[in-house]
Amino acid sequence: MEETIQRLRDLNDSISLPLDLPTEDELVIVEEEILIPIPYDFRQYLLMASDVVYGSLEPATAADPKLHTHLPEMCAYAWDIGLPREYIPICAYDGGYACIAEDGGIQFWRDELIDDKQWPDMWRWIEEVWLVR
Repeated sequence: MEETIQRLRDLNDSISLPLDLPTEDELVIVEEEILIPIPYDFRQYLLMASDVVYGSLEPATAADPKLHTHLPEMCAYAWDIGLPREYIPICAYDGGYACIAEDGGIQFWRDELIDDKQWPDMWRWIEEVWLVR
């Protein structure tokens, strides 16, 4: 986890309006809005690295409700178009969503189907998908 966060920090693009990291209180509010607990690894990512901007992927954020990547907004849209409610979308890409299950496993969802693409945790998804794009 620490190595992946450091790689993200090293690759972080400088932007004119930097993103903020959420507080624990903000994550509690997000969980109340989406009515599902945030799995541990995703929670750690949100708290420690969700302010990173790198490449073309835009993973979910939790600090600023005005952003299009704000987790409750991303969840509402993904669930509305068919993502099963037990999954939390973490990032939109390739015409679908990477989503996290309660056990922390990441799967790819598109066209109402969970794809064969799977990663054991958030950190592996970051290493194998986000950082290689």
